[in-house]
Parts: sequence; structure tokens; C-alpha cells
Amino acid sequence: MEFIRFENAKQFATVAEPIVEKQEDVFSLFYGVLQAIKAGKYENPFMAAVVEGDEVLALLQMTPPHPVNLVIVDESKIDEVIDFIIREINETAVTVTSVISLKQWAELFADKWVAHTGEKQKLLMDQGLYRLENVDKTIDMSPGSWRYATMDDHSLIVSWYSFFEDDANLERTPIELVKDRVTQFIEAQEVFLWEDEGKVVSMMKKSRPTRNGVTVSLVFTPKEERRKGYARTMVAYGSMELLKEYDFCVLYTDMMNPTSNKIYKEIGYKHIADSIHIGFEK
Repeated sequence: MEFIRFENAKQFATVAEPIVEKQEDVFSLFYGVLQAIKAGKYENPFMAAVVEGDEVLALLQMTPPHPVNLVIVDESKIDEVIDFIIREINETAVTVTSVISLKQWAELFADKWVAHTGEKQKLLMDQGLYRLENVDKTIDMSPGSWRYATMDDHSLIVSWYSFFEDDANLERTPIELVKDRVTQFIEAQEVFLWEDEGKVVSMMKKSRPTRNGVTVSLVFTPKEERRKGYARTMVAYGSMELLKEYDFCVLYTDMMNPTSNKIYKEIGYKHIADSIHIGFEK
């Protein structure tokens, strides 16, 4: 086996894209982040492949400080491949603070990582991955209408971004970085807002477009406006708008939150995979 690290994103894409495109929905996170790396949106990305002869056995991608994303191509050799990856990562002094992947791959990687490094593992997020091709328009919709966010909404979205991270048990992003990101989101028309009687009550974001699909993310409704159906309605209308341009939408849900899983199924999203994010601690 050979561990090949890539410095050029386009060269890595020639290896990775033919693989992830075969399951574009399941590997939407890997595929979408790769498009952002190619567009120069990340500094110092880590990109690698494990190969044996002409066969690609695994792909790895990381945009620090985010988790390493692992794709196993040949599951018949998964134990050997993951052992090899961990040795190579540690020998080259690549810093890995967490892993995200399909549940069975991430759990095996984490177990082997802990055994090799002596670090402890911590579950950060247990996620379900859902796919949508058609919105069920018979569901009850909340009053109001959607619109794209404008710079007038900037401060509201910045605060909601941080509250979203709190709800998801994520470490808060530094506020100046959040402000910069929200400016970019708004300029790219990626944030959708639901407005009822002149008040913004819910939001969602378009993320990581791929060849045929797009991800729905950053779905948030403030606590005082919850249990009114706003999030479901926002995602339903936002998804309908995205499906005008894309063949399908995907989104990740917190499997520990039965409410969010329920409302997305009502919209028409179908569960296609389980993903898990595991952190490592000294």
C-alpha cells in the first residue's frame, strides 16, 4: 500500500471525484468540501489517498480545524487500511483532532486511533443523513413567506449562528470569523429566511453544492418561536427553491433529536445513511 498526499486540489479531485460521484448524496460532505477547496476557500487542506497498484482503497480530506473525513473504497481491507492510515498520519505529524465519516468507518477509525495514540474518544455528534427529491406539499404550512437574507439581517444571523452552535453542542466560532462568514453567505444568496407579519422567525442555509445536489444546513428557529412549524415550513419552501436548480437536497440531523428527524421526514426527506463525528482528547 502507498499513502499519497496531494498538495494540488485539482489533482486530488481527479482521484477522488470519480469515487464520491458514484454516491454523490452519501458523500455530499466530502464532495462539497472538495469543491470549496478547489475554489480556494480553505487554507492548508489535507488531501490524501491510500492506493495499491491502480486501486484506490481510501480517501482522506481535512480542512483544519475541522475533522478528517474518511471514505473507505474497499471495505474488504478496512482493518488493514485504517491501521496503515493511522501509522502514516502519525509518522508525518499530521494533527487530527476528530474524525467524521459513515458511522461504521468512523467508529473503527476512532477505536484504532485510541489504541495507537492512547488518546480518549468523545462522541461529538450522532447524525442521520437524509435525501429529498420532492417536497410533500400536502403538509400544513405556517403563515408567512420566505426571502433571501440581506445585509440588514446581518447582526440577526450572526447571533443565530452562535445560538445554533450552542444547540448543536459545538464549540462557538470566534465572533469576528462568524461576521465574515455571514457576510459571504449573504453576498452569495445562501441564507433563506422565513418572515411572519414582518418578523424573521426561522432560517436555513444553502451549503456545499455538488454536481447534482446541494446541502441544507444551519436550520434555526429561536426558542420563543419554536413549536409553531416555522422550521418545517422554512425547510420545505427553501428546499423547493433549491430543487429548481438541483436534482436533490441532503441534510444532516441530530439522531438524538426526534423532533428534527420527524419534521424532515414529513417534508419528504428520506434517511439514507448514518454519520458520526468523534473527537479525540489527550
